[in-house]
Amino acid sequence: MRFRDRRQAGRELAERLRTRQDEGALPDPVVLALPRGGVAVAQEVARALDAPLDVLVVRKVGAPHHEEFGVGAMAGDGVPLFDADSLRRLGLSEADLAPVVERERTELRRRERLYRQDRPAPDLRGRTVVVVDDGLATGSTARAALRSLRRRDPARVVLAAPVCSPEGAALMRAEADEVVCLHEPAAFMAVGQWYDDFGQLTDEDVLAALHQRQG
Repeated sequence: MRFRDRRQAGRELAERLRTRQDEGALPDPVVLALPRGGVAVAQEVARALDAPLDVLVVRKVGAPHHEEFGVGAMAGDGVPLFDADSLRRLGLSEADLAPVVERERTELRRRERLYRQDRPAPDLRGRTVVVVDDGLATGSTARAALRSLRRRDPARVVLAAPVCSPEGAALMRAEADEVVCLHEPAAFMAVGQWYDDFGQLTDEDVLAALHQRQG
């Protein structure tokens, strides 16, 4: 299964989630996108579920001098979640990553201020929260997102993505109340390989999607 772009993937994911809603599994939903890539997918989901759309900013913590290699992630004001195996393989301690964490925390707060634009964060108490991304690889950023959400007392947390690695999906099933994934290919290398168009989204794209849904 391949997707033309994030919007087409979002429509297919929305169809699956709408079925779950009709079955009574998604009462009083609010949709939270993991920006930037997840926003275009989540926009379609929020429209289909007739649910409000907001964002949950998560930042990957990359290894020093190899920032593309994630060794942890963080969301909100929570402490970073590190991958102990990755740290051990690289000979790193959490203290070694303090400068990286500080830099990513600054960027996380910048994006939260920009995307929210003085709006309060949605009250999630007692609600069904559907967390949407454009794909799930290792699951490290999604795990940080879900653990951050649990502190906000939702009734139910659902993680939804068009494509997931089998390992990432298995990890998330231990964290979420439900994982909805359309495609779990065994030969999973990267999220982008399952999209014909996987262009980077901008802050302006995120703001436009939020404005459309909230306006």
